[in-house]
Order: sequence, then structure tokens, then C-alpha cells
Amino acid sequence: MADVPDKQIKRLKALIQEAETSLAAAKELLVSLVGEDPILTSSIKKDDVLGKVIEGVFDGQNMVGSDGKTYPVPANYASKSKLVQGDILKLTIADDGAFLYKQIGPIPRKQVVGLLKQENGHYFVEAGDKNYRVLLASVTYFKAKPGDQVSVNVPEEDDQAEWAALEAAL
Repeated sequence: MADVPDKQIKRLKALIQEAETSLAAAKELLVSLVGEDPILTSSIKKDDVLGKVIEGVFDGQNMVGSDGKTYPVPANYASKSKLVQGDILKLTIADDGAFLYKQIGPIPRKQVVGLLKQENGHYFVEAGDKNYRVLLASVTYFKAKPGDQVSVNVPEEDDQAEWAALEAAL
């Protein structure tokens, strides 16, 4: 490998990138012409056309991908979807850099009622002897205020969960 000039290696990398781009464009064109025909497009996965796909686990604020990296989940999406810590997500990173999340594996959850508190700029729900963090986006969406009674979703089996999904202000 030491005998191969850097210029040739760079050229080969560029050729591979061009080929991958051409292949992705051809796949998109085929799907647009024939639709999702299972016979003609059987070797093409929809995710291949869209870009890189990563699965991971929602940690309450972010997705920890199977590649070990942390990916930011928009608070409004997590709030609206009522994502619970431990839910399985799929992230598609489009060729233009856009992040598209989809919940693909909700974990079993239970609903508990608690009191909304605010400490050091963070919101918590005190439910029994446990404090769960909740997203600011959820609090503002439900127009909840510290001292309000709220309903939250938490993992059914996980006693170590730190986050809850705000279900409703009561």
C-alpha cells in the first residue's frame, strides 16, 4: 500500500463517491417510474434511496444510535409523539442532511400522576418517591405551571428511568 501514490487513492475515492451518487439517482428514478413495484424494486430498499439509516434508543432527550453516537431528537417531536425513555427510534439522515425520526418500537409504559416542579430551570414531575424530568416543550405545550397536577407516561418496568413523557395537565 505504501507504493500507491496519494493522488491515485484520492482519485479512486472520488470515483467510488461518483458511482454511489449515480446509483442512488438511478434507484430514485426507477422507483419514481415504476413505483413501489415489489418485483421490479425487490432489491431496492426505500431507506437506500433516502440516505443513511440508524436505529437507536431514546434516552429522554436524544437518540443513542447503534453506532454509539448521540443524535439530537427535536423536543417538539419527542413531546408530540410522547416518546418514553427506552423507545426504539429509526433515524434517516437524508442526502441533504435532514434528520427524519420515526418511532419503531414503543416500550411498555404506564401512566402515573404527579406534581410538576421546577428547579434550576429544569422541569420535574414528582410521582410518589420518584422525580422524573420532562421536556420544556411538553410543559409549554400543555401550558402547565409548577404546582400543577399532571399525568405522565413512564417505562413500565424500568425503575431507573429519569425521564417521563407529559401526557396531560390535570
